[in-house]
Amino acid sequence: MKTQALVAIKILGIMTILTGMLYPLLMTGLAQLAFPDKANGSLIWKDGRIAGSELIGQQFDSSIYFWSRPSAANYNPLLSGGSNLGPASDKLKKLVAERRVLFMDKNYIKDPTAIPKEMILASASGLDPHISPESALLQVERVVASRNFTDAQKQRLIQLIHNKTVAPQFSVLGERRINVFELNLDLDNIR
Repeated sequence: MKTQALVAIKILGIMTILTGMLYPLLMTGLAQLAFPDKANGSLIWKDGRIAGSELIGQQFDSSIYFWSRPSAANYNPLLSGGSNLGPASDKLKKLVAERRVLFMDKNYIKDPTAIPKEMILASASGLDPHISPESALLQVERVVASRNFTDAQKQRLIQLIHNKTVAPQFSVLGERRINVFELNLDLDNIR
């Protein structure tokens, strides 16, 4: 019995060193060599400072910026997760109705069916940084009016939306999308 316990303790020690220390260090080192940007959080720098991450959505309430999709986690990565409200939930129905009215009012939309679902429903993580190109185009008039853009600036903004649109991965995974944070950073450069 004593030898079995000793063997078990030795195996535990070896496995702890292998899987708890060496393997994580090896994977971290390989990731830093092969994909340093992604291994460090896909950070976006502006003026020598970290402005955010391209992987984590941020809240934009101002009318001069494109709005992200709603977040059940209040855009807090530590609280990432959905609301767990089901389709029969009165609270969810009320939230969706409020979001629909707000989006229609602020973006001069008459037809409620024109609003893409991501602008009234939170993502599962609550941190999705992307919206569809259709959602961005629906917000153009509000942004243009809030920034007092000329027609030429409006055209540059529409072209920016088209340039920022990313195709589905491998042409089949996901949908066409735009990173709202990156779009808003570039929006500030339109003069």
